Amino acid sequence: MSGAGESEGYLLGGRVRYAQPRQGFRSGIEPVLLAAAVPVQAHEAVIEAGCGAGAALLCLAARVGGMRGCGVERDPALAALAARNIAANGWEGRLFIVAGDIAALLSLKGLPPEESVDHVCANPPWHDPAATPSPDSARRCAKIAPADLVARWVAALSARLRRGGTMTLILPASQMTRALAAFAAAGLGDAALMPLWPRAGKPARLILVQARKGISRGETLLPGLVLHDAGGGFTEAAEAVLRHGAALLLR
Repeated sequence: MSGAGESEGYLLGGRVRYAQPRQGFRSGIEPVLLAAAVPVQAHEAVIEAGCGAGAALLCLAARVGGMRGCGVERDPALAALAARNIAANGWEGRLFIVAGDIAALLSLKGLPPEESVDHVCANPPWHDPAATPSPDSARRCAKIAPADLVARWVAALSARLRRGGTMTLILPASQMTRALAAFAAAGLGDAALMPLWPRAGKPARLILVQARKGISRGETLLPGLVLHDAGGGFTEAAEAVLRHGAALLLR
């Protein structure tokens, strides 16, 4: 399936075939963790912004039979690769990809009812434009973001979300203040925050955060997930998510 500039592998312990570029932006564990936190049920619909080669959507489809999903990706080559990954796993009827910027969400068709979906999610770019840039243009585009990007993504995703539906993001801890302010501005509340501890006793670099549209309650800080044990391998709890497709329950 993969071309000369792509490498082919697997996600969720071999349950998902997954090709991605050999160079430039390559998926880590973030999209797998993001997918595990989206509380989608069978026959519900999900939109992911900035889906890349489709890792999160593919993991969602493997975990929840019957769900439908759409990924929006501005890089045409990555969007095409995501579509091929969907086909390679036999999920063309359940998942599809739109090549376009985040603004494409506002006119997105194909997931009835067209005005709203049950869940939205994203792993937004967050690196400071003033930081030393990557020499690879694709990696720069996937990682560097202006200060208002999280707010713009939250607003666009919220516009496609039904009342009571969830928005799930994975972000560095340094972006939580911006994310919570963006949620409030977009009419989302009841936020649940799950820190992802690299090891026990170490500060969390990443946090999963989930809010609901039209709910005004405040934030809840959850115990979190420890990713690595003392030997450097994944903990049993992390393995359950990353290899066996377990869900991460934020509420």
